Amino acid sequence: MKHLAIWTAAAAVAATSAFAGGHLPDLDGQEVVVATENAYPPLQFIEPGTGDAVGWEYDAMAEIAERINITVVYENISWDAMIPAVSEGQFDMGMTGITIREDRAEKVDFSEPYMRSEMVMLVRGDEDRFSDATGFAADPDLLMAAQPGTTPFYVGVYEVLDGDEGNPRIKLFETFGAGVQALRTGDVDLVLTDGTAGAGYVEASDGALKIVGNKLGTEDFGFIFPKGSDLVEPINAAIADMKDDGTIDALNTKWFLDFKVGG
Repeated sequence: MKHLAIWTAAAAVAATSAFAGGHLPDLDGQEVVVATENAYPPLQFIEPGTGDAVGWEYDAMAEIAERINITVVYENISWDAMIPAVSEGQFDMGMTGITIREDRAEKVDFSEPYMRSEMVMLVRGDEDRFSDATGFAADPDLLMAAQPGTTPFYVGVYEVLDGDEGNPRIKLFETFGAGVQALRTGDVDLVLTDGTAGAGYVEASDGALKIVGNKLGTEDFGFIFPKGSDLVEPINAAIADMKDDGTIDALNTKWFLDFKVGG
């Protein structure tokens, strides 16, 4: 596969060495502007009925803000504009389940991974034409939804299909949710997503969706920052602290086991 999720130990070293005494830094209420997309449940999404932006990442950022004393301001932006905008310093951070990858690390700095995920194949509940990646690839009439530049897009190109990023069998959508809706209405036949989010969609679908085949790839998620940002080390320290005291595990339970998409 051309684009692999990677993470060097540098971020972990920064998190454990800079604040080795166990005391988190105090940033004195510093305002931190975070770019979000709100289209990747359960990490971040607009809650039906209330219109509130909620999710795993919002809860995590609230914890981080309290631990290192920052004031978080959120700004919504599309996925395809997020990395360039953060790279140019238009925002202090970006979050939307962003996979840590070598090519992206040339443009932005990443935090320590806060989550590891694996890709699964999400299909309609009555799908019987294929049951794995090989079967999907073998039928030229079958279509896949993806957002351009995302890990599901690259996994679809290089692990499911033929490595051609212009393959017409990949239908591009601006948001992940739009791709899932296209799957449900029959406009496409497959959506790749991380296993935890996929399980949430299946559970909430009342049989309309299911997961087939084997897991296709492993990815580590991280927050992004402009290159050289002073926020990386303190936020890494907060993430490490949240892992140590069980907060990360509690968030995983809340959003991936207890949470119901649309419920």
